Amino acid sequence: MKNASTIQELVQISRDGLEFYEHAASEVKSERLKGVFGRMAGHKRQLISALSTDLSIRNEDVPTDGTVAGSIRKGYADVRAALSNNEDKVYVAQLEETEDRLLEHFNDAIANCDDPTVKALLQKYYPQVRACHDEMRSLKLQYAA
Repeated sequence: MKNASTIQELVQISRDGLEFYEHAASEVKSERLKGVFGRMAGHKRQLISALSTDLSIRNEDVPTDGTVAGSIRKGYADVRAALSNNEDKVYVAQLEETEDRLLEHFNDAIANCDDPTVKALLQKYYPQVRACHDEMRSLKLQYAA
């Protein structure tokens, strides 16, 4: 299936987000952010599960790791947070960029998908992907104010 590589990439990017949210939740001081990050990680788990199930049904490989770019972003955030007097702000900003990346790839996948079943699956999860993105953007703007 030519859409398999696109779905596999979405799984990897979602794994980046999951791992980053879980890590950030253990690093931030704000209980509110810990809760937000935990909830966002839950959304990523749901998305990974749905996309992975679709790949499995189609006998395609399911990625078990994230991307190199995601690992670099997480490491970069840790360094910036260690040097910052407001590590919560750093993690929010970096996670918002992670959401930007997922949303961009999701939009591209929907636009370029030629399999109606896969497109329907992506469209089903799009509102959740968009909502996570918008929530993190809002948090980023709050911390920037």
